[in-house]
Amino acid sequence: MKNLLNKIGVTFLLAIVLFTLPSVTNAPASEPKEKHSVIKLGFIPLTDCSPIVMAKEYGLFKKYGVEVEVSKEASWANVRDKILTGELDGAHCLFGMPFSVYTGIGGKAGSEMKIAMILNVNGQAITLSKDFCGKVGFKQINKVSPAISEKTKSKEVIVAATFPGGTHDIWMRNWLAVAGVNQNSVKQITIPPPQMVANMKVGNMDAFCVGEPWNGVAVKQGVGFTQIATQDMWKDHPEKALVVNKKFSEERREDLKKVMMAIIEACKLLDKAGNRKQSASIIGKVSYVNAPSDVIDNRLAGIYDLGCDQGQEVYKDYMFFHKNGSVNYPRKAHGIWFMAQYVRFGLLDAAPDYKAIADKLILQDLYKEVAAEMKIPIPADDMKPFSLTFDKTVFDPSNPEAYLKVCKK
Repeated sequence: MKNLLNKIGVTFLLAIVLFTLPSVTNAPASEPKEKHSVIKLGFIPLTDCSPIVMAKEYGLFKKYGVEVEVSKEASWANVRDKILTGELDGAHCLFGMPFSVYTGIGGKAGSEMKIAMILNVNGQAITLSKDFCGKVGFKQINKVSPAISEKTKSKEVIVAATFPGGTHDIWMRNWLAVAGVNQNSVKQITIPPPQMVANMKVGNMDAFCVGEPWNGVAVKQGVGFTQIATQDMWKDHPEKALVVNKKFSEERREDLKKVMMAIIEACKLLDKAGNRKQSASIIGKVSYVNAPSDVIDNRLAGIYDLGCDQGQEVYKDYMFFHKNGSVNYPRKAHGIWFMAQYVRFGLLDAAPDYKAIADKLILQDLYKEVAAEMKIPIPADDMKPFSLTFDKTVFDPSNPEAYLKVCKK
């Protein structure tokens, strides 16, 4: 009987195993990995969208194992809204925009847009309409205020930038301050970058600050001339950044790192002079910037036709994308500087919590992880005092109040 029971027990157990085995063998070896959706990155038609566009064109996103779609956007406000809602996972974006939005200048206060890395330095400019030809020349800052004062006798002077509190807005305000022009004596408006030249052509503005190629296009079309390039104002200033949706940065951190690696590799390629002409021909296509490739190529090479019979200026400090990592590292000191400008020019009534906001919005630790994996050095200059090229007032990111007491307004 005992043997019979043992046989029944063994048979029963065997039946259980045989019953369950098919379901085990038919099941996947492990739970299927979550299928992530395509990553969507936006860009505005500007030369400095090149790192994102060329990472796509070079096949670098695929090389690093992420599927990315790039999306041409109409305005910076559009980019802001789509990043905040998650319609875009990230975008080519003004470095100043996340601080402007978070502090309530350029959006709903407290809205978080995360800065993953910097895409480029330099390569913006201030263009004056041809009405100022002969009255103020290239880099003649001392003649700006008299020329504007003379103009205001016949009409209101209108200057344009691309987004409140963004880089172009702050470059324009600094230019006015250093030139000795009262900020309130001119009307300041916001225009999307690709629409700058057309608006100046019909007399809707007297000056604008924007990225390339639109300053070069204004010269080529005889609409205006380059008064100053932003690298003359602040050599190697931060300009565009890869800015991402908060949830994307938290839930798809590893994918974001792959995106950053692909873009950094594109930045390295773009810094090689031999690659720039080919890049200009691609970037200039209708689907991207939709501008003459010769204008893009010249300004990428640092060759500036100034307009108004002023000849050319050849720069060594033109638009760069990598410079052994010194471009791409997002510095908290620069974020604090931008927020101090908001106080300086009355965009904010009171000082924000500079350090806390910079800590919240800049993904510096993430960038350091990516840089370590790619063996890219981290600059050691963050949070140290610095000054601009054309304004020697020292800015100490640990003490913005001291700077605000002495800077021109």
